Amino acid sequence: MVKFMHSIFAMPFAFIGFFLGIKLNNLSFDYIILIYIVLAMVFARNAAMGFNRYLDRDIDKKNKRTRNREVASGLISSGNALWFVIINSLLFMFTAWLINNLAFYLSPVALLVVLGYSYTKHFTALCHLILGLGLALAPIGAYISVTGSFNNIIPILMSLVVLFWTAGFDIIYALQDEEFDKENNLHSIPSFLGKRKALRLSEILHLLAALIVIIAGYYLNTGFWYWLGAGIFIGLLYSQHRLVKPNDLSKVNMAFFTLNGIASVLFATFVIISFYS
Repeated sequence: MVKFMHSIFAMPFAFIGFFLGIKLNNLSFDYIILIYIVLAMVFARNAAMGFNRYLDRDIDKKNKRTRNREVASGLISSGNALWFVIINSLLFMFTAWLINNLAFYLSPVALLVVLGYSYTKHFTALCHLILGLGLALAPIGAYISVTGSFNNIIPILMSLVVLFWTAGFDIIYALQDEEFDKENNLHSIPSFLGKRKALRLSEILHLLAALIVIIAGYYLNTGFWYWLGAGIFIGLLYSQHRLVKPNDLSKVNMAFFTLNGIASVLFATFVIISFYS
């Protein structure tokens, strides 16, 4: 129900937030806080994915693409899935409490966003942006975990990168369900605009993400390694739009999982290297 690949998008940006907190505030490396951040990310991801599968179980049964998901198929009972969500939500809040007071006080807000996303497809085509907002909490949350406060614009810029990047690639993924969403009164950008216009909007969102990556690099002024990571990240954003066409969705999974996973990991790696080069 929850796979490693589900962490590959936001987790690298949480690492960026962690090291930003250290660099911008001249703090020492704290491996305990890093472990807590990883645990918090895992618990939040588990809760979000579990709740999505629990809430959408009846819808997933109708969709040929999703009918074999564990809750929809009955491999995992809906009751057990709900307990999984509750336990992971509590573990997330407990981990936030271990980190610092501000992280703990904000943890219910984070849960509201990442769990609330699962409802949004029932009433708004902006659901992709809500998903982006949920993942965008990663760099800000990690930064707050390190500093116990919020005092810099750069984590916000990184969160905006995640927001627009995620919303853009989620629109691409949702192209597969355009007709199903229309038939079942579900809301998405593809069902609202159609495939061609949805892809154009995805391109605009990714252009915004690329622009903010450049702005963040200007503010950080860390040199070659940042710009190498930024170039790779932006290049991979461009590549996924070369792969997916309105009349050819055969490479959606490659664009969604493979290219975006590589983009996230490589960008985070080179950004962190730039802090110490």
